[in-house]
Amino acid sequence: MTQKVGRYSKYIKPITYVVDLLTINTLPFLFFFSFNSYYFNFFITLSWIIISINLKFYDVFRFTKIISIANKLVKQFVLFALICYAFFGFYFNGFQSSIIVNYAVTSFLIVGVFKISVFYLLKKYRSQFGGNIRNIVIVGNGEKAQQLSELFKNKPDFGYHVVQFFKFKNDKNKAIDDVFDFVLTSKIDAIYCSLHQLTLDEIYRFTDFSDDNLKEVKFLPENNEVFSMNHHVDFYEYIPVISIQKTSLHDPITKIVKRTFDVIFSLLVIVLVLLWLIPILAILIKLESKGPVFFKQGRPGIDEKEFFCYKFRSMNINETTEKEASKNDPRVTRIGRFIRKTSIDELPQFFNVLLGEMSVVGPRPHLWSQNISYSKKIRKYMMRHYVKPGITGLAQVNGYRGEIETDKDMINRINYDVFYIENWSVILDIKIIGQTVINIFKGEEKAY
Repeated sequence: MTQKVGRYSKYIKPITYVVDLLTINTLPFLFFFSFNSYYFNFFITLSWIIISINLKFYDVFRFTKIISIANKLVKQFVLFALICYAFFGFYFNGFQSSIIVNYAVTSFLIVGVFKISVFYLLKKYRSQFGGNIRNIVIVGNGEKAQQLSELFKNKPDFGYHVVQFFKFKNDKNKAIDDVFDFVLTSKIDAIYCSLHQLTLDEIYRFTDFSDDNLKEVKFLPENNEVFSMNHHVDFYEYIPVISIQKTSLHDPITKIVKRTFDVIFSLLVIVLVLLWLIPILAILIKLESKGPVFFKQGRPGIDEKEFFCYKFRSMNINETTEKEASKNDPRVTRIGRFIRKTSIDELPQFFNVLLGEMSVVGPRPHLWSQNISYSKKIRKYMMRHYVKPGITGLAQVNGYRGEIETDKDMINRINYDVFYIENWSVILDIKIIGQTVINIFKGEEKAY
């Protein structure tokens, strides 16, 4: 059977989310046609999102049991029905409760049938057609490693293909190096590593490797082993599997929240600022020097995929675009110095945000030359590619922007980027945006 490796299953959660919201928002027009239900639609949408976040309603994975899905469905709709009932009890005296029951039950059936159908169709697709497969390696001598290998072999509907099983023999360090070499050359998606006989330093080697190479690593504890890192435990049938918790930014609901904020914020900047600023700057830039109004440059984005980052052109046309700007840089024009000092040159990147290539807040996209150089020297450097690059970021508002003069400058920048990725929140994004605005008006020493 030909195996079709693909990560497109990441779209299943957002699609399911949209279908569910469409369902609960469409049915009120059928059940509550006697009054204007737009306020109710807003209320139930917000309520659904809050309940689903708290119950982790959309956390359904390849290894999730059907009883767990049924449990999530019942909890979600019991709370949802109670909230709907409370809304009508508060706003409409004498409203027939049977209508609420009918609405909740109908929603439950439609959402439930769709959710379970998608779950089983994906299982069938993996087992019968070899699609949506994840290539993995299993590492270690523990009993759980062998059991996991047998489980994946006997459960093709899970969609895991064990490409190689590495066992430790004499030289453990060399064996680990062999694992890393194989993973990098064989397009492996994830490493499942037994904790049996691993020291803490060796565990860190695996986590550092996963961070630096954008690979997923999971650990298999034996019955008497304790794991002290920040983690959560999933069960693949009866086998415990430990995942290191790195960031909430991969959660589908978080992605929707952050993306919604990005779209709204970027549209406001484009409509309220750029529509009138672009013609003015275009004239000033053209009057001073020949060349295009906008400067575009390939930069590494999420998962290290290249995108074109846009800026207002602030330099004379030159052949050294991969060289970052320095103090009193002769390439910078007079209008260029002003727009760089005030960060106005970065504003066209809101079009990148609108296109989904960047976020308003995130690690700044580096030059390709910097990416190639520092990824080999700085631990956890590649973690910054877990998320979309940002127009502004935590490192920038803490003074680490502009020219990189020493390796320490980049190390400090990466430390802030990693902290942001691991501790993201909406409040943190708002604080960074606010501090960015303050820094623009105060002026920044390295904005040149």
